[in-house]
Amino acid sequence: MRVSVLVPGVLRTAVGGASRLDVDVAAPATLGSVLDSLASQYPALDRKLRDERAGLRRYVNFYVDGEECRRLDGAATPINPGAEIQILPSVAGG
Repeated sequence: MRVSVLVPGVLRTAVGGASRLDVDVAAPATLGSVLDSLASQYPALDRKLRDERAGLRRYVNFYVDGEECRRLDGAATPINPGAEIQILPSVAGG
């Protein structure tokens, strides 16, 4: 099945400048399996999204069809065919 991943400007250098990635994953899929698929193509992106134990980095937010995944099941959040996943790194500063 195919899903879309929206990549913010700050992470686009890790994916060759693309703002949207279409990812093919086997059903049933989870956010973690989508990230695994991305990691195989874009290892530099994976290091920015997940920690050494493949856990979601706490300062990166993932939205699955508009729902924040931490309010769902985190990396185990089910992904439906045609889903849209948006990645939003937290912005900090002072």
